[in-house]
Amino acid sequence: MGLKDKLHKLKLKYKDKKMAPAFNAIHTFLYLPNEITHSGAHVRGADDLKRTMNTVIMALVPCLIFGMFNAGYQHHLAAGEIEAVSGGFFSSEFWSFANLTVGLWKVLPLVIVSYVVGLTVEVIFAVIKKHEVEEGYLVTGMLVPLIVPIDTPLWMLAVAVIFGVVIGKEVFGGTGMNILNPALTIRAFLFFAYPTWMSGDKVWVHGAVERASEIAGGAQLDAISGETILGSLAQGAQADQLKYSVSDMFLGFIPGSVGETSTVLILLAGLFLVFAKIGSWRIMLSATLGALVMGLIFNGVVSSEWINESSKFYGLMSTEFWHHLLIGGFAFGVVFMATDPVTASQTNKGKWVYGFLIGFISILIRVFNPAYPEGVMLAILLMNVFAPTIDHYVVQGNIKKRMKRLKLKTA
Repeated sequence: MGLKDKLHKLKLKYKDKKMAPAFNAIHTFLYLPNEITHSGAHVRGADDLKRTMNTVIMALVPCLIFGMFNAGYQHHLAAGEIEAVSGGFFSSEFWSFANLTVGLWKVLPLVIVSYVVGLTVEVIFAVIKKHEVEEGYLVTGMLVPLIVPIDTPLWMLAVAVIFGVVIGKEVFGGTGMNILNPALTIRAFLFFAYPTWMSGDKVWVHGAVERASEIAGGAQLDAISGETILGSLAQGAQADQLKYSVSDMFLGFIPGSVGETSTVLILLAGLFLVFAKIGSWRIMLSATLGALVMGLIFNGVVSSEWINESSKFYGLMSTEFWHHLLIGGFAFGVVFMATDPVTASQTNKGKWVYGFLIGFISILIRVFNPAYPEGVMLAILLMNVFAPTIDHYVVQGNIKKRMKRLKLKTA
């Protein structure tokens, strides 16, 4: 008797017991269900929740691997131990074992804590509520480590995950019932509960906080500057003063959250999700258009000289409108979180409105909130709340059109 059969036997044995959801969770996590239909005609699809979640994880894996190398690269670069890459995406200076070692040491614990804590909470609620454990957290557990700073304390991440799973999902009924994206709920909790660990010029590069503390204590060490491009622009820097090129932004050789820096990998992941019919191309495209429109408006304000260079908003306003797509977490948020099928708009017309407003509001928040120049998280959460309203008016509009056609035919 194999492990699959043993687990299935335990599942049947404890079918009506309190711990049945726990056995079901282990069984369905490792294997496909043994139950099949025996009679009648059924339409069977090749996809299910587990396959959908696994497909999204496959799209996230390249971002995770790149993020590990980039974590080590940014650490060694800021410490002055290596030179900036000069050979493009396949530079040996970037894809080195030394960089990977730092990345593995810092990123893997974040992934492990995210999954262990999140799945434990899900199983506990499944046992209490006596329902099956869904696979929804498989993607959330991977997203969370990719959208937090590299040096986020593990206990802090654990607290945020508990909050996000309980408040962001379980209180609404579990997977498929939540109105807010769980991963962004966790990120929002971290930002508002522990803001000094989520923003600033030291949190994006491993070791920067410790070195800053040593300098403050009198140690003779060079400071690590781990400020993101958005952070520099929000502080008044202009685009031509940045030390990063457009290719650095596109390829991902910049500081930032673990998985958000490489726009090229996120773009490929987005195309993969669209091809797999999991991610909505309408939301991705409309969000991109919304961001470009808002960026063009701000560029127009700067060119009209309605604002001078001394303004604290000038740096981000004067940034080329299309550069907003390459910096910060905009691309990552649009591809992996704005397209969440549970919290996004469900109607096709609603997806265009939903996505456009996410892009538009993201850039708006970036420019007018220097304390928090990354606006995509708040924009997506805001539109999660309004998604049902958007769909409501789209449906009502369709009903009115059909009623008019019916009246014309019967007249």
